[in-house]
Amino acid sequence: MDKWLYIDWQAIFVPSISILELFIRGSLVYLALFAVLRFLPSRQMGTLGITDLLVVVLFAEAAQNAMASHYTSITEGGILVGTVIFWSYFLNWLGYKLPKFQRFLNPPPLLLVKNGQMISRHLDKALITEDELMSKLRQQGVEFLTEVKFAYMESDGGISIITSATND
Repeated sequence: MDKWLYIDWQAIFVPSISILELFIRGSLVYLALFAVLRFLPSRQMGTLGITDLLVVVLFAEAAQNAMASHYTSITEGGILVGTVIFWSYFLNWLGYKLPKFQRFLNPPPLLLVKNGQMISRHLDKALITEDELMSKLRQQGVEFLTEVKFAYMESDGGISIITSATND
């Protein structure tokens, strides 16, 4: 039989390392990356910026070998994908069942504006400039800061605004 017609079915489907090791490697890398990303500030305010994309791509590249050493089979890839899906679902489920854990998964809203006044230390904490905040306010139809009763940075990086009832 010609060599180019030969298919090594065992190499395609049989894992070269143990399934338990794959699960442990995938779990450790997922949880470590989750912890790092959880505590990074939501700098881009609800959008995926170029630096965020770079972080994701570089994390994926760096994590590849840590998760699976040098895997070659489809089964190993499937186990790693399944591990990542498992942890993602499990953490969301845990947050749904345990409200205290949900606060760990998603940080509470950060008050940026109160009664028309910016809270500088919160802007600094979120790495948001005054110009960036004003840009987000204008995008939501707010012309003047004095119109804002409260503005919060939500856990997803978006800005929610509560305007004053009277704008005379």
